[in-house]
Amino acid sequence: MPTTSPRPRVDDTDRAIIRALRADGRLSVRALAEQVHISRANAYARLERLRETGVITGFTALVAPEHLGLGTSAYVSVSIEQNSWKPVAAALRRVPSVERVALVGAEFDALVTVRCRDNHELRDTVLEQIQAIPGVKATRTWLMFEETDVHDITQVGATD
Repeated sequence: MPTTSPRPRVDDTDRAIIRALRADGRLSVRALAEQVHISRANAYARLERLRETGVITGFTALVAPEHLGLGTSAYVSVSIEQNSWKPVAAALRRVPSVERVALVGAEFDALVTVRCRDNHELRDTVLEQIQAIPGVKATRTWLMFEETDVHDITQVGATD
């Protein structure tokens, strides 16, 4: 019987580290330690533990898509044939305009975030690329007018 590793314990200091890095992922360990009010050695050890346990999965630059010429964003729901999730997901990841793929429990099977230059490119992406994937039964598209992060996820469930 396979064993699953326990969920890593994250305390208030870890949450403060995560908040600081989400605000500025380029912080040095020294600046991070100062901001969180811990020693550099403690900050370094905690940061390494958060990375090794998979709490922090990476560092990235957040980009405004419109500044890259990607003025049209949409969510595309995808209904797939039974038992075809793996090949469909692999094919979706190969579509250049697809930013994110999420398997969901809903009246459809996957929710895909798509970024395109304009509505014509979105139409081509959905009708000619996504719908052409073997195993895709149907799609539905919702245009995004605006996106906003509304919650600091480090505060969700913070009852340590």
